[in-house]
Amino acid sequence: MKYRNLDDADTLKSFKDLRRWQKERRAKAKDLSFTVPHSDVKEVRFLQNNRTVNTITWIGHSTFLIQFRGLNILTDPVWGNRMGFFKRLSAPGLSLNELPEPDIVLISHSHYDHLHFSTLRRLPGSPLYLVPSGLRRKMRMKGYRRVQELAWWEKTDVQGVEFHFVPAQHWSRRTLWDTNRSHWGGWVIQSGLKDGQSGLEDGQSGLKDGQDAPVERKREKAVYFAGDSGYFRGFREIGVRFDIGCALLPIGAYEPEWFMAGQHVSPEEAVQAFLDCRGETFVPMHYGAFRLADDTPKEALDRLEAEWTRRGLDRERLRMLRLGETMRI
Repeated sequence: MKYRNLDDADTLKSFKDLRRWQKERRAKAKDLSFTVPHSDVKEVRFLQNNRTVNTITWIGHSTFLIQFRGLNILTDPVWGNRMGFFKRLSAPGLSLNELPEPDIVLISHSHYDHLHFSTLRRLPGSPLYLVPSGLRRKMRMKGYRRVQELAWWEKTDVQGVEFHFVPAQHWSRRTLWDTNRSHWGGWVIQSGLKDGQSGLEDGQSGLKDGQDAPVERKREKAVYFAGDSGYFRGFREIGVRFDIGCALLPIGAYEPEWFMAGQHVSPEEAVQAFLDCRGETFVPMHYGAFRLADDTPKEALDRLEAEWTRRGLDRERLRMLRLGETMRI
């Protein structure tokens, strides 16, 4: 089975296009001296013992440690020092030894900078892997037994936390023979109501004067991890279906835009995606670790800040985390 994007959007490029890009790349002079800074404060002991405070810690690229309702969740874990021919531009924000033992690992798609088996083999414990449709067989062939695959808009519940697999506009490939044989997408993490729960805050009777219906409790704001995506209408639908607090959105690997636009948002498109999904806080990712395209980390950040200012958005809603920095949510 081959998987598709919404509206059958085509993100694959021809070999001729690839050769054109590589020719353009050789003619460019790029300044790679800027590296994403590391946090001056790493809260390793707190993170290793924390089971009560919701947090987000950026490790680098698309890798986050998300602590949500007592669960330790890793997204697209990559601790590799190289990606293809290129060395990593900045070291991970936390080492594997500094991590708390993960309960859940979320995989967005099967590209090497998101599904990195040499990293997975080094993770402590025996986490549950949540993966897109079509990837379970590959994971089991690699020896992983706690694997659940989900299709777009499906969800699973772990200890009262819901994990929803949502669309993205991208593609997948690990070899010449498996193009689009597994799906791609993002993940929405939100609290769920347990069986028998009324949806009322503790101490509420369910009725107010003049009312004959209970007052429903609001969920905690969801965390949206977008994975890897070009700009598409799905961002708006995600914003309609979920109450997004923090939106973790990619901003890098967009140049040249004639080649990358279908599969990677530009910084300006990332801001529009944030507005579409109606998030409260934008945390940029997918930049600064690997040289996947021709843009630099500094260019991505500069364009993001310029677009944020141009639109007159509240600066406090943009959280550009340092590597290893932990934010409370």
